[in-house]
Amino acid sequence: MSIIVKFFVAPDDTAADLALRDGPGEACESLSLGNFDPMGAVIEWQSLLTGRNVEDVVEAGEPRVLGVEEGGGCFVFAISSDLSAALADAERPTLRDVADSWAQLRAEEGETIDVEIADGIMSDVAALAGSARRQGQSVYCWVA
Repeated sequence: MSIIVKFFVAPDDTAADLALRDGPGEACESLSLGNFDPMGAVIEWQSLLTGRNVEDVVEAGEPRVLGVEEGGGCFVFAISSDLSAALADAERPTLRDVADSWAQLRAEEGETIDVEIADGIMSDVAALAGSARRQGQSVYCWVA
C-alpha cells in the first residue's frame, strides 16, 4: 500500500483544511514524501526533540487532526507549535541524531527506514518548519 505524504505551510487551520480533498496546491510551500506513517513519525519526532515521552504527546492531543475525507481516504493534521519550533531550532547534528533514533525506533517495530533517508526527511521537514516560522505560518501534513 502506497502512502502519499505532503508536509506544507499554511497561514492557519482553515487554509490548511482546504487541502483535504486534493492536497496542498502549488501556492503552498510543500514537501512530498511517501510510504511511512507521518502521524506516528510526528509523535516520535516530538518526543525525541523535546524530551517528552510518547504517551504525553498523545495525551496532549498531538498531532491535531483537522479533517478526514469522507470514507477515510485523505486527512490533514497540524504539527504542534512545540514540534515546529524544535525542528526549526535544531542544529544539523541534532537532526542527524534524531533521525538515527527514529530509524532505530521504527526498526524495533519491524519497519525499515534507512538512516540516510530518515536524515533527509528530518532535514527537509526542519527546513520547512524554519520557512514557516519566517513567514509567520504553521506546518501541516496531508496524507492520502
